[in-house]
Amino acid sequence: MNERKGDFLDYILSLDQGTTSSRAILFDRRGEIVSKAQYPFHQIYPQPGWVEHNPLEIWATERRAMAEAVRSAHADPHSIAGIGITNQRETTILWDRKTGKPIYNAIVWQCRRTAALCDQLKAQGLAEQVAETTGLLIDAYFSGTKIKWILDAIPGARARAERGELLCGTVDSWLIWNLTGQHVTDYSNASRTMLFDIRRLCWDESLCHALGIPMAMLPRPVDSCQCYGRVKPGLAELEDFAGIPVCGSAGDQAAALFGQGCFQSGQAKNTYGTGCFTLMNVGETPVRSRAGLVTSVAWSIGGRTTYALEGSVFNAGSTIQWLRDELGLISSAPECDRLAESVRDSGGVFVVPAFTGLGAPYWDMYARGAMVGLTRGTTKAHIARAVLDSIAYQVADLISAMRQDLPVTCLRVDGGASVSDILMQTQADLLRISVDRPVMVETTAFGAAALAGLASGLWRDQEEVSSLRRSQHVFLPQREQAACEEDYRQWKRAVARAGNWMEK
Repeated sequence: MNERKGDFLDYILSLDQGTTSSRAILFDRRGEIVSKAQYPFHQIYPQPGWVEHNPLEIWATERRAMAEAVRSAHADPHSIAGIGITNQRETTILWDRKTGKPIYNAIVWQCRRTAALCDQLKAQGLAEQVAETTGLLIDAYFSGTKIKWILDAIPGARARAERGELLCGTVDSWLIWNLTGQHVTDYSNASRTMLFDIRRLCWDESLCHALGIPMAMLPRPVDSCQCYGRVKPGLAELEDFAGIPVCGSAGDQAAALFGQGCFQSGQAKNTYGTGCFTLMNVGETPVRSRAGLVTSVAWSIGGRTTYALEGSVFNAGSTIQWLRDELGLISSAPECDRLAESVRDSGGVFVVPAFTGLGAPYWDMYARGAMVGLTRGTTKAHIARAVLDSIAYQVADLISAMRQDLPVTCLRVDGGASVSDILMQTQADLLRISVDRPVMVETTAFGAAALAGLASGLWRDQEEVSSLRRSQHVFLPQREQAACEEDYRQWKRAVARAGNWMEK
């Protein structure tokens, strides 16, 4: 695949385009981080429950991060064997085929503006078709209704789309198109649109028709590990990157599953990021959940497709940010840990961070955040502890649902909040299984790097990739099970208080 192959090709550059920042991480042959760069971008909230990003800002910050990561390592861009991309999934962008100019802001995965449209689709009897074909549930979380909303809301957009003038895609497509000029998306991202047949691995014509989405504007679905194109010459800040193959791509959660080395059926991971996402490898045959989870493509390599059972928590690390930025109770994320560790427990306080609804297994678009159990003796330390507990409870909800289909004996963890010892210990106590945190928690970025590394020949096979992972700490259950079960029962009561809050 790579005529540039040689001993001088020592690096893989991973682009980790997230919900709040664009990052680039340079990995060496040992799978270790050489350098990284990160640039935040604006969060746009036009109305309550609506979330948007500026696609041009996403591209500019990612481009800047790429250049900075390589420059700070004093590396020659021509020593990069390939580029892997991982991205916030479901976030949707429509742009002009000729000019590359977006016709509207990116509608973010967290956005709930299409909840009423989802209700209409359910009323039309599409729920079973969506579940059977796509592995998903009808929800505003996914991309399909976001595309329809933009086509309906922007004057002339639908006519332009039908004339073939517009393209659409998730953030992976947007970045690959800007880097190479190719309009593609890997199967893992395609399977999060609510438009993709996960068995036939193609867009479903009837679902596209039901949502009024011209199929010509959709990207070409491709494997997660192949050359999609090469960096174009003349890109601002990336002049020296021309010719580097872009050869690995997976949505952030699939990339984390791959980066954690969860290559066997039954292995699971959870990423503690803005949201929480628990995925379990279920092998080469999709499994339909009995408990409100969804089934997606995890990755496809050499024509062999691996599927995952998944549960999503919409607000996890973002709840810590809420404590810091909106309430002003903490000045940094580590302070949340210090406060939480200063009290024995939450003092009976429960926080349900349903700021943008509840994901799996509840799928309640109309839930909103709640804090219950407050007394005059409640301190900010109790609230900080309740916030960390809320993250662990939500993951416990997902694992409980997952266990209805397959046993989970160990949870591998990553993401920003996984550095919190108190959170990881609480998680192990609730789940009654080991929680395994790796030395290198940047497993999402590494997953994309690994896919690109396999495509470019930097690594031989998945066994070699798996050997690069090392555990930093394994948390085992310590607290009495009966006490944990009582707390979890109280959590369920709190969730019930938050449910259906905005439903009219």
